[in-house]
Amino acid sequence: MSNLEKAFSNLNTSMGERDQRDSIPFKDFLKILSERPALIIRNIFHAFHDMVISYVERDEDEYPDDPESIHYVGYDCSKLFIENVDNPFFADRLFANRLINLAEALRHGAQQNKIYIFEGPPGCGKSTFLNNILRKFEEYSHTEQGLRYETIWRINRKFFEPFNDCETSPAAEKLLQILMKATGETGGKNHNTHPLHNHTDEFIEIPCPSHDNPIMMIPKHFRRAFFDDIFKNDEFKFILSSEKDYAWVFREIPCTICSSLYSALLEKLKDPEKVFDMIYAQPYKFNRRLGQGISIFNPGDKPLSRPVITNELLQRKINIILRDSNQVEYIYSRYAKTNNGIYALMDIKSHNTERLIELHNIISEGVHKIEDLEENVNSLFLAVMNPEDKANLKDSRSFLDRIEYINIPYVMDLNTEVKIYRNTFGRHIDGNFLPHVITNFARVIISTRLNQESKPLLEWIGSPAKYILYCDQYLMLLKMEIYRGVIPTWLTGEDRKRFTAKRRRTIIEESNKEGSKGISGRDSINLFNEFYSIYAKEDKLINMTMLCKFFTHHQKEKGAMIPEGFLDSLVCMYDYTILQEVKESLYLYNEERISTNIQNYLFAINFEPGANAKCHYTGEFLEITEEYFRRIENYLLEKKIDDRSRLTFRRDTQKEYTSKTLTQEILAEEKPIRETDLYRKLLERYIYNLKEKVLDPFLENENFRRAIKDFGEEDFKTYDKKIRDDVTLLMNNLYTRFNYSKKGAKEICMYVIDKDLTRKYAAAP
Repeated sequence: MSNLEKAFSNLNTSMGERDQRDSIPFKDFLKILSERPALIIRNIFHAFHDMVISYVERDEDEYPDDPESIHYVGYDCSKLFIENVDNPFFADRLFANRLINLAEALRHGAQQNKIYIFEGPPGCGKSTFLNNILRKFEEYSHTEQGLRYETIWRINRKFFEPFNDCETSPAAEKLLQILMKATGETGGKNHNTHPLHNHTDEFIEIPCPSHDNPIMMIPKHFRRAFFDDIFKNDEFKFILSSEKDYAWVFREIPCTICSSLYSALLEKLKDPEKVFDMIYAQPYKFNRRLGQGISIFNPGDKPLSRPVITNELLQRKINIILRDSNQVEYIYSRYAKTNNGIYALMDIKSHNTERLIELHNIISEGVHKIEDLEENVNSLFLAVMNPEDKANLKDSRSFLDRIEYINIPYVMDLNTEVKIYRNTFGRHIDGNFLPHVITNFARVIISTRLNQESKPLLEWIGSPAKYILYCDQYLMLLKMEIYRGVIPTWLTGEDRKRFTAKRRRTIIEESNKEGSKGISGRDSINLFNEFYSIYAKEDKLINMTMLCKFFTHHQKEKGAMIPEGFLDSLVCMYDYTILQEVKESLYLYNEERISTNIQNYLFAINFEPGANAKCHYTGEFLEITEEYFRRIENYLLEKKIDDRSRLTFRRDTQKEYTSKTLTQEILAEEKPIRETDLYRKLLERYIYNLKEKVLDPFLENENFRRAIKDFGEEDFKTYDKKIRDDVTLLMNNLYTRFNYSKKGAKEICMYVIDKDLTRKYAAAP
């Protein structure tokens, strides 16, 4: 076999395996239903939820043991919006949480009687979002996990004998001859062969235009008893009968065409089993381009000239079978094509305004009138809209309670903003920047999108001035950290304690009123391109000085959008961050000794000063004095703490030790002391404060600065071993822990020393 033949054969096999599931009899469908009920019993709202959850991966909770957690976690939406798409959409943490909440609401809550409008400013990517999510839903519907069934009738002609007046009436005979020609049926030489008995066309297939799930064909008042029989008394049966998720199963009825067919066939055949033998289930194949299951309308798409869709040929066949032209009318509207699917509007303007208003009665009642018939409409209605287009709905006030808006603003999570830069320009750009500079560029952009006043933050923090060395006067830098799921380490213990779940929800909810102004996504990419083009040089890494200069000199117009004083505060936050990294990289202490000190302290706080005792955790004899307590507490408490606060801390720690650590964790749960919550909390405090002081011995030593400058050079060998070891440890840790290049590590260490950052933050809270 040639390569060409082999390639074509493999292509043919692959294409043949895809979407080639045949229709199956109703009884076979019931067998699948009994084996996989959660897969089969799904409406569009349930399926949309399952699609989102299958594509979106939940990240680990950064603070799993936080009692005040609101489970505002990160979600990786790459498979949904980025992978295998023409134009990626980047969902930040805020929007991803909104999307997951919407999916859960669709799965568990009130599903009908609403249209969901994603509202956002121009350039936020909402059109890309809608296109991508519809494409992935179509893709999902063709997978085993996304499989859903719809009804198709296969009426066996053998059950319907030719009627006598057809054989004797010339007019009827003429009609049948016309039908035979129209359908391609011929009786051969035997002109008396009736078309209903033609061997080559034993069945008439009548698809349900509304894509009804085959379980809808079971009469509504029999369904509960039927499901009692088909399902075991297991968890799913309980959920099916009791939870709101599945209320539609017992409430909804089939479309008018299927209802009419069922009634007409039952009247003719007098046997429900024979009727069900004519019901088949076939996979519901979504095809956006054909408007099958998914339809999306642009504002310029003109309304259809033919609001009612018919199939005259199929109608004639039905009439011949049933011998009555009035029993089943095979007519439906365009809404039927997306029933149990998605009907979407791209921007509410022009013709789409008319379409939205037309949806009023449909969304309110769940039905659509076609001539004298009522058509069920159980679709997921989605739309995207610019905020200014709300004016198009001002004359439809009664419709407003049927609309649920989901905010889709400019990106406000700095991690996502950085992903956009890397996706646009390539990950190699990182090699031209010192760490944190790209992230700080994103912070500048996002600062123009946030509101300057935040009542929840001010109620929590009080005076922003106390964090002047870490944060801006509007607390935007703090809010950005919270929006990306981080609780800054520079917050005081008291403020961390006051960061309650209620307060967190209020701050996150504030994001719904932000992100509609400022530098757009498109402008942000253009600005970053200009910034990178100006400063990316082979011999120089892009630093914070260049970043500030870009917005104050090269981009004065955009720079005017940045809140007053924000750039200065950003530099302060950057200084604090890199200072902590240098301290962390230089930190090398005997952690076993630290552990021993904490265990001794937890034992000693149960005694008054002046006592002597042997610690039963470490076996060491302790002379318990006020000086002993102070020596340990200097590493456990914040700087410049007064004696009263020191004693309060000691009493609170002793109370937690006796009421929880000793009685619950050590005695009841038999945990070693090192695995208790209190021990871990004190260990974290102790190590943090040790790192704060780690640079102090080196800053007095001029040789330390010169050794950093000479690191990697021949002159570095001339320094004594202690300095060489310390500088080597510092550099290696900056490489491995914080992704500095060799050049960047040197530069940042010199920056920390020359700016005297240790002194700058020595008096900070």
